[in-house]
Amino acid sequence: MIKSEALIYLVNSMTKPEKKAFRIATDSSDGAYYLQLYDLIDSNKEITSEQLKEEFSIKLPKASFDTSATHLYKTLLNTMLDLRKDQDSYYSLFDMILKARILFEKSLYQECFDTLKKVKKNATKYENYYALLISSRLELEYQLALNFPGLDEKDLLHKHFKVSETLRIIQKIHQQSALYELLKYRMLHRGNARSEKQKTELNDLVVSEMSIVSSSNIQNFEISKLHQLFQANYLISVGDYKSAFHSFNELNNLHEANKHLWSNPPIYYVLSIEGVLDSLRSLREYKGMSHFVQQLEKIDTPFLSFNTNVVCLIFLYELFPFLDRGDFGSCEQLMKKYDAKLLKKVQLLSLARNAELHLYLALIYFGLRDFQKAKKCLSKIIFTNRDYSYLPVFRTIRLVNLMILYELKDTEFIKYESRSIKRDINAAGKEYKIEKKIISFVNKTNLPVSIVKRKRLWENLKKDFEIINHDVYEQQTLRLFDFSAWIESKVRRIPLAEILNNRVSQEH
Repeated sequence: MIKSEALIYLVNSMTKPEKKAFRIATDSSDGAYYLQLYDLIDSNKEITSEQLKEEFSIKLPKASFDTSATHLYKTLLNTMLDLRKDQDSYYSLFDMILKARILFEKSLYQECFDTLKKVKKNATKYENYYALLISSRLELEYQLALNFPGLDEKDLLHKHFKVSETLRIIQKIHQQSALYELLKYRMLHRGNARSEKQKTELNDLVVSEMSIVSSSNIQNFEISKLHQLFQANYLISVGDYKSAFHSFNELNNLHEANKHLWSNPPIYYVLSIEGVLDSLRSLREYKGMSHFVQQLEKIDTPFLSFNTNVVCLIFLYELFPFLDRGDFGSCEQLMKKYDAKLLKKVQLLSLARNAELHLYLALIYFGLRDFQKAKKCLSKIIFTNRDYSYLPVFRTIRLVNLMILYELKDTEFIKYESRSIKRDINAAGKEYKIEKKIISFVNKTNLPVSIVKRKRLWENLKKDFEIINHDVYEQQTLRLFDFSAWIESKVRRIPLAEILNNRVSQEH
């Protein structure tokens, strides 16, 4: 049985070409139950699973919702699959492999071998070694079944050699993929390395990756891509943004030189650009970001969800130069500009991207001193879906929430949240200095009244923050938002925008 939530998401993520193809593939005049179910979803983007079932039962009391939903789900997937064959080499290659199987079953042997030959040629061109392996093995199996017609032993040995070569490449790709996946898993679930112990734990991956690269004499796009991705992400995880920028730049150049090998959608290309942008922001090189933002703007795919995530990325990196400088007025204008094409489509964003977006939307409202809206933004992440709590950015979100509660003078909830955050920190086994400072500050009942005492308080805090700011592990959190600037604004009674602007100006 198909989950109605999945069906709703699938329909809402459909592009115009997909909807058109679906209408053409189905006879809308026959009033089939599954088509009426489709219309109910398509006519109301905000419909919930419960509402859909209720409206369907009222409109079609004799119809089975589960049967209609299952049939609609299968029909939609088949329609999308047919479209992909003409858009993506991955789909077309495996489609041809399946057709070759049918041709062999129908005793159309020459047509079968011609199709497999075409698959091998295109698979080599697009470096799809999985399709190349399957088509090569099928060819050998069919040759065996027909007693090797027109094939001498030398040709057979050569085919075996080519299969072995393909397997060797796949093995190298798998080894590098496994290390990169493990690195990303640790970064996602443990956050970036913020202690020498965490850094040491990553060293085993680095040694293994370097061993694979040094022992490999294979040069292809996938292996080179994975190597640069691994290096760049490792360098980011330990706070070496200059070196990470170099690796991401190399990765971007690699992608630009091999556009015919891009996946569809170009996920890894976007990852490489995001890495470059992230490094540039960390280095406060805002002017250099515009070129890479423009590269993102050129991306246009038939995948609605992917496009929305790219739009979100564009919005964030157009936002950061304003936000980091405390120009909250420009932030607000940019937010309005992206209202229709992003903010009303957040349901299409990935979990991590949605959390990141709401963090920065809350910071915009915070800077505008609209604390209720800021609180509402973060509530959507903190209280609506427990899955968000597993993201590394979630701890930063809770720190910002403490700032908001402080501005709202909600002392009771500050105490409750502080205790909750401390429990989570203890469970994680690592408390960061910036977290400790924020929790301590928001729980202070009163700040000194006199200017002299406030100045003395800030001088003491400033020394602590200077140590924190030079700690590469603490910088991972400060990179998302400069919490020390907010504390300075409260102690010295200077607007947050002014302090942020002065800090960025001093860095340049």
